Amino acid sequence: MNREQFLSQLEKLHIHLTDEQLHQFELYYQTLIHWNEKMNLTAITKKGEVFLKHFYDSLTIVREFPWSLAENFTVCDVGAGAGFPSIPLKIAFPHIQVSIVDSLNKRINFLEELVTTLKLTDVHLYHDRAEIFGQNPQHREKYDLVTARAVAKMSILSEFCLPLVKPGGYFIALKGASGEEELEEGKKAIMTLGGNISGVQSFILPFENSERTIIHIHKAKSTPKKYPRKPGVPTKNPL
Repeated sequence: MNREQFLSQLEKLHIHLTDEQLHQFELYYQTLIHWNEKMNLTAITKKGEVFLKHFYDSLTIVREFPWSLAENFTVCDVGAGAGFPSIPLKIAFPHIQVSIVDSLNKRINFLEELVTTLKLTDVHLYHDRAEIFGQNPQHREKYDLVTARAVAKMSILSEFCLPLVKPGGYFIALKGASGEEELEEGKKAIMTLGGNISGVQSFILPFENSERTIIHIHKAKSTPKKYPRKPGVPTKNPL
């Protein structure tokens, strides 16, 4: 994916970047590749592939969410790794407030430098496990939107993410070809945690022609206080 293709595909999603925003994506790529020499952030390093499989792929979330949002709209990205999808979202929609939680401090260090390099504001970084973070009263049920990209299966991911969503808010998971199968297995967990499935969209990533699935869950009621369970339990014993 070259520059013109990136811009063209984003316009189909009704995302129109300024020169400054496009420059931020260029700096993002440069910073990612520089840090990737020191630690494993991504196996994808060719520029065109990063723009397609990381930047564009992250922004496809707008297929399942209306981005005509209030200035104080809050987004939490669970297990963001190298910042996907939250940093591309922040670049494209600079008015949103972003919180990122990741269990590996080295990735948080990378994200701290990235946020500084891109001159982003209203981005908060937390080194924590999702199970602990979700029980923290400062963050529990505080976010309008919680998102995650290919972190874990839906039954597990729902327990990481839904406790952070405020009632009436949304949880959106970005998945690959197995997304609908995972969703079927995770329906019980989603309902137990207070969510209702409100949308599922499968599409083909352009140029590469691989399948993607976006799962859109509405938080209908508060999550029972016992969730998320202690660290490690959701993974070992999914709902």
